[in-house]
Amino acid sequence: MNTLTLLPFIVLIGAMFLMTRSAKRKQQQAASMRNEMQPGAGVRTIGGLYATVKEVNEDTVLLDAAPGVDLLFAKNSIGAVLTDDEYNRIVHGIEHDLKTDGTVVPDDASSLTETDEPAADASSDASDDKPIDLGKKDAADDTADEPGKAKSDEAEPKKTDGETDAK
Repeated sequence: MNTLTLLPFIVLIGAMFLMTRSAKRKQQQAASMRNEMQPGAGVRTIGGLYATVKEVNEDTVLLDAAPGVDLLFAKNSIGAVLTDDEYNRIVHGIEHDLKTDGTVVPDDASSLTETDEPAADASSDASDDKPIDLGKKDAADDTADEPGKAKSDEAEPKKTDGETDAK
């Protein structure tokens, strides 16, 4: 056999070796993270439960999920050991001040305007106009509301729920 026909098999075996090596490295990092867990650390399980480590045994971990609620989990079910700041931010909603420059971001756009005084021109123009009624009116009501016009019999009759006056 020549080496040209063996080349695809050699590349395939090399790729498989590299993939298994990186997966094995990730498994070793996860195992070392679980072994270095200490009581009092905040953790997230693979199911998404956030809790505090109460006790660490050989194969199990006792977690304090809430006051008076202790849960026993397998060590393999711990997905991540969180830092204190990250655990407090997620569980208790406490934000750690990472910025020391004191920049405040406003919650609304009102602080982004140039002037703090209301525009006098716009308020006086708006107060002179009558309020506009955007409600729907019938044709008979429109002619009665206008001065000098009387209701006419030619106005379109109101629509009903399907009953007709046909004979």
